[in-house]
Amino acid sequence: MRHILLSTLLFISLLLTAGCDDSSTKGHQIADIQARGQLRVGTLYHPLYYFLRDGQQEGLDYELASQFAASLGVELSMVPAYNLGELFALLDSNQVDMLAAGLTNTPQRREHYRFSPSYYHISHTLVYRKGERKPRNMSQVEGTISVLAGSSQADLLFQLHNSQLHNSQLHQSQLKQQPLPKLRWETQFDTDEADLLRQVAEDKADYTLVSDILLARTQRYYPNIEAAFTLGERQPVAWVWGKREDDSAQAAMLDFFAEQAQSGTLARLHEKYFGHIQQFNYVDTRTFLSRIETLLPRYQPLFERHAGKLDWRLLAAMSYQESHWDPNAESYTGVRGMMMLTKDTAKLTGVTNRLNAEQSIRGGAQYLSSLMSRLPDSIPDAERIWFALAAYNIGLGHVLDVRRLTQQLGQDPDAWAQVKANLPLLHQPKWYNQTRYGYARGRETKQFVNNIRQYYQSLLWQDNARTDLGQKAQTEPASHPSLPRS
Repeated sequence: MRHILLSTLLFISLLLTAGCDDSSTKGHQIADIQARGQLRVGTLYHPLYYFLRDGQQEGLDYELASQFAASLGVELSMVPAYNLGELFALLDSNQVDMLAAGLTNTPQRREHYRFSPSYYHISHTLVYRKGERKPRNMSQVEGTISVLAGSSQADLLFQLHNSQLHNSQLHQSQLKQQPLPKLRWETQFDTDEADLLRQVAEDKADYTLVSDILLARTQRYYPNIEAAFTLGERQPVAWVWGKREDDSAQAAMLDFFAEQAQSGTLARLHEKYFGHIQQFNYVDTRTFLSRIETLLPRYQPLFERHAGKLDWRLLAAMSYQESHWDPNAESYTGVRGMMMLTKDTAKLTGVTNRLNAEQSIRGGAQYLSSLMSRLPDSIPDAERIWFALAAYNIGLGHVLDVRRLTQQLGQDPDAWAQVKANLPLLHQPKWYNQTRYGYARGRETKQFVNNIRQYYQSLLWQDNARTDLGQKAQTEPASHPSLPRS
């Protein structure tokens, strides 16, 4: 995500130099918000933008909006809508001050709205079902593309349709050839992008067009969907404001995003929400989803019993990475059991039989908790677990070595994204010769933590999907749930 932060800073600097002088920022929009004491933000329920987990509000847009409200000295009120039409209607009717829901800054929308600086970019990706013929370009698309009504994807397809119509007429009038295949798409209103992906996965839609980031996250739940190709240029994602005569909101956003980029907050949020996304492994994902159904129910009570202050699903994800939930697992280095404990760790945590599933889970949870408590207090609470997981795999001493190398490189040793990027330095003599504990397999540790984060997200989704399905069953016939609001 480093290139995203650089482009964000460049965009901010260009806007600042273009000029928001004292006279242009004398407006009323921010003053009205501060007089009200509340920033009203329209959003969509979405596992990336805004969701509720155990009664707590979470999501990338929620966290950023919370920071922005705090910078204005006001309270934050999130106002969820259920589709894009409702969302923009909230802004048009002045029921909210701005929209924060992963919305792209497009020429069509700029005709009616203002945008904040971009805080990440997406690519529109055509998605098809694994096993079907993979189209290489739009001329090979044989079916209907389902998109959200009012979305930037719908705008893009409309532009392509007009362009294709013109080219087809050109072919027939000048080249006397057959016209290009007709582009077919449908717009859906009362749904979301995650549900469109579900429809493709379940053979209820031929194709959909969604962001590459959402696809990468969702493949962990529906492994039989794949990217065919990307369409158009990368799009900036930004907050949306109504057009007003004053520039106070624009000036406040410029100051805010500049501060968030310079303080490292944007980098931390990118790491939290995007840092675990990696190359998709179909076989591994199918195996994991299968074992959730066949093996996890046997051990879930043990994870819940011994998790303590940890999330039991995180503990289960860690155990799967270590042993694939096999209590008799053993590695070539001699670590054994569900949590792959060394003899020393087993002795430290009072485990007398490493092949006993409950003893192993209890010992692993106890050891992970102790690592979290031994980390420097300067590490943010939200990122301590990733440092602790790395220490579980590679040893606390090596993690502290990488933190020192990170600081030596002029980077932030408390930022997991930067420490993670430097873990492979422990493979290189130039760097590990400078450390206290020497060589270590840092690349494997980097992958270890990323894998656990992927498994953890899948378990969160599965757990919430079952909850949603149970609630639905009380009021209507059971149907397959879309992505949960968590």
